[in-house]
Amino acid sequence: MVPLTRRREKTLRITIKDIEAARSVIKGAVLRTPMLLAPRLSALTGAEVYVKYENLQVTNSFKDRGALVKLTSLSDTERKRGVIAMSAGNHAQSVAYHAARLGIPATIVMPVTTPFVKVAATRSHGAEVVLDGDTVADAQARCERIQAERGLTLVHPYDDPLIMAGQGTIALEMLEDVTDLDSIVIPVGGGGLISGNAIAARAINPNIEIVGAEAALYPAVWNALKGENRPIGGPTLAEGIAVKNVGKLTLPVIRELVAEIILVDEAHLERAVNAYLTLQKTMAEGAGAAGLAALLAQPERFKGKKVGLILCGGNIDPRILASIMVRELDRESRIVSFRLTIPDRPGVLGLIATKLGELGANILEVDHRRLFLDVPAKGAKLDVTIETRDAGHAAEIMKALAADNYHPVRIETGNAME
Repeated sequence: MVPLTRRREKTLRITIKDIEAARSVIKGAVLRTPMLLAPRLSALTGAEVYVKYENLQVTNSFKDRGALVKLTSLSDTERKRGVIAMSAGNHAQSVAYHAARLGIPATIVMPVTTPFVKVAATRSHGAEVVLDGDTVADAQARCERIQAERGLTLVHPYDDPLIMAGQGTIALEMLEDVTDLDSIVIPVGGGGLISGNAIAARAINPNIEIVGAEAALYPAVWNALKGENRPIGGPTLAEGIAVKNVGKLTLPVIRELVAEIILVDEAHLERAVNAYLTLQKTMAEGAGAAGLAALLAQPERFKGKKVGLILCGGNIDPRILASIMVRELDRESRIVSFRLTIPDRPGVLGLIATKLGELGANILEVDHRRLFLDVPAKGAKLDVTIETRDAGHAAEIMKALAADNYHPVRIETGNAME
């Protein structure tokens, strides 16, 4: 890893002094969030994990930092005309919130795919919201047209030196609280968060390792660094970092100071969101949990290291969160759905319910099907969903049902469990 020398620092658009100046700007207006050891996440990943809780900001995201630094830099004329931003949600809320505080009119262009909770929150701060396109890149085109028509000042979500400096204040706080971190794993979309924090962290400790966590469906930084052309697009839980274009200012910083980019798939993002909720009792959106997802995807890489994670956002749709929790219970075999073949006669359903009760299963749902053609006329299929203690308990239940000749089949896999 190349140290951040004075000569190299001059090639970057911002320096540690800019980040320290940004910290003075946000002091008292943006929360200095806690940085805490997470023993249960440490046990889960094999690393010594510390979490920086940026989901505790007023808008529940780190974006408050950069947005405020940018907005306070505007001239009186620029403030009167107003600002515009494009965002999948968190940047939108932060710009809207701080613009309202400062009396600056704000227009926000958001993709139509943005979770409703983020759209509603942005509007609640008084901003004009325009929905356009499926991605931030699509929204950007509409944003540029409105900006030109109205003469508004663009508050870019990541490709702006002031935004980068504001986000970099996180690393200053992290390394004050835990001075000997080996690595900081940072979600990466357009690069504003990781570039600002890489500059700050490497200026304080030239040997610290900065690792980026990027959604596998949106490998824009990966492609730019490696010269590859992996497909970009698709529905992702991490919509906050689902960008197609890397920042022109941020990419050189990433190239110079970031050790590696880890691509995280949707399953690991779901696991990370669930782990934050069930183990840490805190809310993380997909993008906010990407750093933890990287540790779950490559635990051997971080084993035994002291790792800082930035939980950068907690704005997740409650319906999506509920779905993730149920899906994780299914993956862990703590909720199990299976199909039984049974004789269609009185009392059989009661016998099965009694059997499941004796085995310690909690019945969640039952669906009695008589019209399937692959069973005799006097037979039936019974779909049952139960709650179990763990995978071993589920296997014990399946074995007992098979011994009673009910031929259980796990519905989600279609594999007989006899």
